[in-house]
Amino acid sequence: MNVQASSCHQWQTLITRVNIATMTQGGDSYGELIDGAVAIANGKIAWLGEYSQLPTHQVEKVIDGQGQWLTPGLIDCHTHIVFGGNRANEFEMRLQGKSYEEIAKAGGGIVSTVNATRAATEQELLDGALKRAHAMHQQGVTTLEIKSGYGLNSENELKMLKVATQVAQYLPLTIRRTFLGAHALPPEYKGNSQGYIDLVCQEMLPQVASAQLVDAVDVFCEGIAFDAKQTKQVFEAAKALGIRVKVHAEQLSNIGGTALAAQYQALSSDHIEYLDEAGVQAMAKSDMTAVILPGAFYFLRETQLPPIDLLRKHGVAMAIASDANPGSSPINSLQLMLNMACTLFRLTPSEALAGVTCHAAKALGLSEDKGQIKIGMDADLALWDITQPAELCYQFGVNPLTMLFKDGERVIENAPVEFSK
Repeated sequence: MNVQASSCHQWQTLITRVNIATMTQGGDSYGELIDGAVAIANGKIAWLGEYSQLPTHQVEKVIDGQGQWLTPGLIDCHTHIVFGGNRANEFEMRLQGKSYEEIAKAGGGIVSTVNATRAATEQELLDGALKRAHAMHQQGVTTLEIKSGYGLNSENELKMLKVATQVAQYLPLTIRRTFLGAHALPPEYKGNSQGYIDLVCQEMLPQVASAQLVDAVDVFCEGIAFDAKQTKQVFEAAKALGIRVKVHAEQLSNIGGTALAAQYQALSSDHIEYLDEAGVQAMAKSDMTAVILPGAFYFLRETQLPPIDLLRKHGVAMAIASDANPGSSPINSLQLMLNMACTLFRLTPSEALAGVTCHAAKALGLSEDKGQIKIGMDADLALWDITQPAELCYQFGVNPLTMLFKDGERVIENAPVEFSK
């Protein structure tokens, strides 16, 4: 790899003798640089190259990478970590043989999370979200998307997005907030889905936009949620406000949500197990990202695989996310998603790592700043005690993270565990 440098006069941090997975080649390779060095200045990557070509330069702090591997900080581009209560009781009921209808009659399903979220204070929601975000952060996550969608009225959707915003005040994370008011039908609008969509478009979305609490707008376009016409109505409202859109689509059936989203230059379509080739082609044409969610696939014991080969064929970037939520993916580990993406969906390890770095950044509209290690990018970096990048997908349960940098600042340092007799 050629030596790269910026014109910065002084480096704050220099990481030497490190193997680097730059992730500048997408999922085709790791973009490896063996025995390299990375310099950081003003929160950005200021120099990158082979250690043997390192120039003499003023530097405040030098870190010896000791042959470990450096990757971009991980990005979880699809989560629902702000919510009240939990649904462990439903999990138990389902395993005892109870039907979905029986669970719903017992107060289960998304309505139970909506009720618990509405009843919770901002502080209670923040306390829960911080526990989940902290667990992710400790495993190398530096950027996190958080969706609303369990408030389902103006007051509580605002409350959720306020809490999502506050997470970044307590943890060194970049937070992207997605308004998912069109997630499900609230109890008070039973039998009146159009009335609820009108509320989303005419009241809720303008309020969250006015409060500057939203970075993107999402819709669950599915038979059990909202149809394509209603989805289009939300997209039009978002477009009028100048907000990018994304979609939950083709998770249970194919009603055209992804193709519709492509007409609005959506950032991503997420889930997509039932997406057909025409939908994949629409994604490719509009440069959308496919966000695949192995945690939900695993937890719900699904059998319909997303169209991985079609996505490869048409060159659609594949991101991977946890979908962390209380109902269908109560899993707060992006490291586990790396393994699941490979074992369940047959991604290669380089595709999987791209899915939580450069392609996840693309799914959030952050490709210019995050997800790769190259000059001028944000210095969000993770140092791993591994011998090859594939280990991040191969093994789960032992956290190999040794250092984490956010905007050039070292925010996590894990000393090696030593045992003595």
